[in-house]
Amino acid sequence: MPTITTSDGVEIFYKDWGSGQPIVFSHGWPLSADDWDAQMIFFLQQGYRVIAHDRRGHGRSSQPGTGHDMRHWVADLAALTAHLDLRDAVHIGHSTGGAEVASYVARHQDRVAKAVLVASPTPNMVKSADNPAGQPREWFDAVQAAIMGNRSEFFRDVPTGPFYGFNRPGATPSEAVIANWWRQGMAGSIQAHYETVYSWLQDYTEDLEKITVPVLVMHGEDDQIVPFGSSVPRAVEHLKNGALKTYPGYAHGMLTTHADVINPDLLAFIQS
Repeated sequence: MPTITTSDGVEIFYKDWGSGQPIVFSHGWPLSADDWDAQMIFFLQQGYRVIAHDRRGHGRSSQPGTGHDMRHWVADLAALTAHLDLRDAVHIGHSTGGAEVASYVARHQDRVAKAVLVASPTPNMVKSADNPAGQPREWFDAVQAAIMGNRSEFFRDVPTGPFYGFNRPGATPSEAVIANWWRQGMAGSIQAHYETVYSWLQDYTEDLEKITVPVLVMHGEDDQIVPFGSSVPRAVEHLKNGALKTYPGYAHGMLTTHADVINPDLLAFIQS
């Protein structure tokens, strides 16, 4: 099982398939590199080298008692890209992974060709006078309380409901997709999942403003996790070379439910 060991002794699991221009995927909470299955196999068959890692505390990586914050996640990703000597890479992040990508690219643009932020909380997703469409602070508290109360049950409720939009009228829930979400989540550390919520309260405006490489922002207009109006339009405003692509009716987990649409759009951006 391929891993690297970080400077603070944490083993980070990663997948590295194929050759060609590298595409690096950063997953969302509370998942793992497996959440990129539909994208990794697609881009592998398009002739790209595809890399995805399990964030510390998630999936097959170590479950340390410290470091579940953006600073450590970016350092871990930087250690991986240095270990693999990745250059001219495209970085794609989903949800929490989108903030990770923005923070990484802002600090390591010499290794990056382009970036994509999918359903990302950047620049911020907390409801405020300046961000009235964001999630109220009570929402974040409720997530942490649910993790503490019954994580296993909560990790069924999230994919059954808002993550994939299966709670919308007329939706057809997929038990296999729900079970796969639960499987990935329960493989990780409850501490990591609890403390990750603090990263959703951060503001990533400064990171966005440092980025000069082309960035595509992709977001579903029916995202119930990171509300469309809370982050998407303002993210592009803070990017020097940003583009926006939105999807009416698509939910937070659109990379899975609508991979047939999202993957060609990602390919078109990468090849443009």
